[in-house]
Amino acid sequence: MIRLGVNIDHVATLRNARGGSFPDPVMAAEYAIAAGADGITAHLREDRRHIGDADMPRLRALSVPLNFEMGATDEMIGIACDLRPHACCLVPEKRQEVTTEGGLDVVGQRQDLKVRIARLKDAGIRVSLFIDPETPQIETAAELGAPVVELHTGAYAHGGPDELQRLQRAAKTATTCGLELHAGHGLTYANVGSVAALPGLVELNIGHFLIGQAIFNGLGPAVSKMKALINGYSE
Repeated sequence: MIRLGVNIDHVATLRNARGGSFPDPVMAAEYAIAAGADGITAHLREDRRHIGDADMPRLRALSVPLNFEMGATDEMIGIACDLRPHACCLVPEKRQEVTTEGGLDVVGQRQDLKVRIARLKDAGIRVSLFIDPETPQIETAAELGAPVVELHTGAYAHGGPDELQRLQRAAKTATTCGLELHAGHGLTYANVGSVAALPGLVELNIGHFLIGQAIFNGLGPAVSKMKALINGYSE
């Protein structure tokens, strides 16, 4: 069965738009867990635009693994090593972007990433790299000792005609390199099936669509339906 990680960042976005403490992203995480989420993902950004420092220890204390999505910076590495979540997913980060717009340039940042991956692994944290589905990025991730790659599915989600084949080739490359394979970005009920069927896929991380769907159906039902779709397609 493919694991489903639920990203609760945009619950915090809504909270911060009004101020105060509601809606609470930790409460949202608890609803997601009750509905079958296998893990919770939270992105602590440099400018703290949604998830805040005070949210992270509370999320870490939940009953399922916390995937700390973060920029590959010294500040975030230090926070992660203090917090010691189950996993850290290193992503590119720009202050002006609304959401993560592409994969991490592992090839171009090889030396810096090597040091940061080693530091996280020494702290007992599973490291994943959020990358575009490109062979050089995957092979370099393996060379640097990252045990997991998460394929950026944004181009596929936006309807690129050749993007599914690109993901399929990348999935095979990751498996050949001995990497655990995750995927995420822009996934919905309508397009998740083909990604769930990628060879060797272990985990999907989905956030914005589920939080948006929760407005209409509730977070629990939204997560339950996504889990059912993923399981059905992956059997």
